[in-house]
Amino acid sequence: MVGALYYADHTVNSVLPSIVGVAWLLVGPGVLAVQPTAAPRPRVLAFFTAGGELDHVLFAQQAMRALTAGAADGGYAFAATTDWEALNDTNLRDVGLVIWLNDMPRTPAQRQAFERYMAGGGAWLGFHVSGFGTAAWPWFTEFMGGSRFAASNWPSLPARVNVDDAGHPIVKGTPPTFVAPINEWYAWTPSPRANPDVKVLLTLDASNFPLGVKNTLNGGDVPVAWINTRFRMVYLNYGHGDRIYSTPVLPAMIDNSVRFLLDRGI
Repeated sequence: MVGALYYADHTVNSVLPSIVGVAWLLVGPGVLAVQPTAAPRPRVLAFFTAGGELDHVLFAQQAMRALTAGAADGGYAFAATTDWEALNDTNLRDVGLVIWLNDMPRTPAQRQAFERYMAGGGAWLGFHVSGFGTAAWPWFTEFMGGSRFAASNWPSLPARVNVDDAGHPIVKGTPPTFVAPINEWYAWTPSPRANPDVKVLLTLDASNFPLGVKNTLNGGDVPVAWINTRFRMVYLNYGHGDRIYSTPVLPAMIDNSVRFLLDRGI
């Protein structure tokens, strides 16, 4: 049972056994409609958790609205669910991109299904706490480039961010340096940059440090966006609170990431 599929401000309750058998949201010019699954557009399926930390929920809500609105220009069908049991082989079979907005799978069955999906050529976009990882899932640590969460600033604060690879399509149109809206910024150990398979896209500028009041990041290498070239994946550290969509830079990067992972052109 899939549970509730959230389409922006629309909710469709499904009792069908797989997402393959439910309708996906397709958006055309001036049209917001649910169409049959036979549509040829690649499918983007987002997972999120409705409970937990409010700032994580607020980001997920904004991201779902933006992804739904962007489905027309991006040429994809978008659906989202709070049911992590839907992370299984049957449901992922025809999904072009899986997004984790504010959480990660908790059960061995869910995790193993995701591993098989990625091994089969699937694509993943993860935000903020979705990349947190756990010692109980070493595969995911390697997937993230061998890095695990080490520390973060608190409270959430804006930060100056530098682009590492201006030629990469994910950062197309991004200023070489910019001030990102308030976020809880994560430091990692070891830095993902130490992995030759990792391409870092964004890094906190050294001028930010010390960053925080209660919890402080005092310096070092703090990448905030990267890809592991062994997989079709993008990790973006931002995703805390309702300010990420307050400026155009980060939303454009999210859109670029979706297009990059779906090979839709940027």
